[in-house]
Amino acid sequence: MKNAVIVYYHPYNGSFCHAVLEATKKGLTTAGFAIDVIDLQADQFDSVMSSADLLGFVKHQMIDEQAKQYAQRLQRATELVFIFPIWWELMPAMVKGFIDKVVFPGSTYEYAKTITGMASSLPNLKQTTVITTMNTPKYIYQFVFGNALKKAMISGTLRKTGLKKVKWLSLSGVKSRTQAKRENWLRMIEKRMAVK
Repeated sequence: MKNAVIVYYHPYNGSFCHAVLEATKKGLTTAGFAIDVIDLQADQFDSVMSSADLLGFVKHQMIDEQAKQYAQRLQRATELVFIFPIWWELMPAMVKGFIDKVVFPGSTYEYAKTITGMASSLPNLKQTTVITTMNTPKYIYQFVFGNALKKAMISGTLRKTGLKKVKWLSLSGVKSRTQAKRENWLRMIEKRMAVK
């Protein structure tokens, strides 16, 4: 069974991120995936790591019931997709909170004798794709801001916890792009997702 979990965040349903979500869903449906969308805004996810959550982290026991449910949904995923905007060169607080409270020892990874000291506990997961939108031009993001998201999330979280085949699709300079360019992006995303 092919199961795709999409972790999505944007507070405005008229955003380009929302169009990216729809294109992603369309492509994955064509590829025969069952789709499960975790919409952090719609779910009113509490992204704040409390002292109880932190103690749970130390004990490898999740406290937050919503985070537990999200982790269970990730366990069933064969494909994981993140879709969100980049704000001030990193992910929004809601996405960071998801990472803090759901990427959790004993639930999505274990400590192990590996180069990073961690190994994935998501045995069904074959590929992870991160799709982001931002207004910063790509070359400025890369050379001035050092590809901050790549360091923090792609390498520093996903690969570090043992996920394989992690890909990042960065849609940059969105605000200045023509409607035709945006539509090309959406077609490209749908096509990519349809051939999995």
